[in-house]
Amino acid sequence: MECEETRVDTRHFTPEEMQLGVRNSQLIFRINHTMPFTEEYDSLVKELFGDRIGESTRLTAPFNLVASEHLRVGKNVYIGGNLLGMCRGGIDIEDDVMIAANVSLISNNHDLYDRAVLLCKPVKVCKGAWIGAGAQIMPGVRVGRYAVVGAGSIVTKDVEDYQVVVGNPARPIKTLDKERFGE
Repeated sequence: MECEETRVDTRHFTPEEMQLGVRNSQLIFRINHTMPFTEEYDSLVKELFGDRIGESTRLTAPFNLVASEHLRVGKNVYIGGNLLGMCRGGIDIEDDVMIAANVSLISNNHDLYDRAVLLCKPVKVCKGAWIGAGAQIMPGVRVGRYAVVGAGSIVTKDVEDYQVVVGNPARPIKTLDKERFGE
């Protein structure tokens, strides 16, 4: 996924941006300490995401999101516990995605010389993809349609549609038959 890097200087957040960060952090804390599969839990998730989360999506607590206002989740998505989302660069999770426990989706990193500056590139997880437990998706990466990222993999480059990748750094080992997905 060719994407331009943006720079965000954390020393220059507006009062409104700071207030939004506090609000979202407090909502995430409340969600992480609320009984799942209850109206209260679902209501707090809806309050955090608004219209940026699709129907029949399950986000399993606990999770940690930074700049959660830059995360969009499609419908019929499952996200296992202990998700780390560094969302400042934008994270887009399309419909029918499965994300196992302990996954990191990272759309920003710090400048090596001025660490108050974040270097941001969006992350996209396309329709039907499956991210294995403990995998890390790094800034600027697109995980293709129905692709599979093996458990513990560190993905630094785009994953093609229907491709299976494993390892550190993740490398392709197989291409799935797209006909089996009705495509």
